[in-house]
Amino acid sequence: MTKRYEKELTIEQLAALPDSEIDTSDIPELGDDFWKNAQLIEPEGTEQITLRVKKSVLQTYRGMGKGYQTRMNAVLETYAQSLRK
Repeated sequence: MTKRYEKELTIEQLAALPDSEIDTSDIPELGDDFWKNAQLIEPEGTEQITLRVKKSVLQTYRGMGKGYQTRMNAVLETYAQSLRK
């Protein structure tokens, strides 16, 4: 049986719950039409390069902790997408 909570759970609290305690009653089942039209989209790979950036930029991103290169790439990708429009 699922349990109701008085306030929204944090990501950490939700991740710690066993599946049996997560209420999925408001999520519709995926029918045959969904799977018939589904397409596999594989993520674009990355390429290792040497890139010169200002020290202040690198320090800012490194200061954000683990995953800083992924965040830098996300910013660059967002900008690149804006140029394609």
